[in-house]
Amino acid sequence: MSTEIQQLEEQIYELTKKLTELRKQSGGESREVSNYTFDTLTGSVDLASLFCGKNLLFAIHNMGQACRYCTLWADGLNAFLPHLEDRFAVVLLSKDTPEVQQRIAHSRQWRFRMASHGGGSYLKEQTVLPGEDNMPGIVCYERREDGRIFRRSSAIFGPGDLYCSIWHVLSLAGISDGEWTPQYSYWKRPSAEAMEDGGENLDGGCCE
Repeated sequence: MSTEIQQLEEQIYELTKKLTELRKQSGGESREVSNYTFDTLTGSVDLASLFCGKNLLFAIHNMGQACRYCTLWADGLNAFLPHLEDRFAVVLLSKDTPEVQQRIAHSRQWRFRMASHGGGSYLKEQTVLPGEDNMPGIVCYERREDGRIFRRSSAIFGPGDLYCSIWHVLSLAGISDGEWTPQYSYWKRPSAEAMEDGGENLDGGCCE
């Protein structure tokens, strides 16, 4: 069994390298897109301004405050943010209002630049899965010298994918993506016996 696991790991490694090379050779989708407008805490911004002087932009498609899975992906990408922003512009987009986005970012200690598409035309036209609008994922945009913006590539986020390493760590313990669900918080209700005040009316809240 261990030999078969090792062989599969080697195959996955080689296939991942091949996938990267194919994406590089293909040059991406090369589909020109509109200069969409988004809302932020400081006012409206357009897609072009989100590049911040760089020629490549990663737009993280987040479903918003009601999705624990999207929160998990953002938590992971947040750790990589300084590395990504050394070369790319990065923004997290969701349908939530800028005020809600700020509240979530503060609670999760996210450092992303954030903007709201409000569930409008951007969401429908730039979905990472045709036929599904509010779908989690990531899109890479390219801004060319003439100012035109092209969609280079995209990927869907989902349990077990390549974009959230926790699934692969869990598999080392024999836990599949269908056997674990992320939570907003992992606070656990203490037993009444452990509480010196007697433990009456312990409230776990919504994050229990």
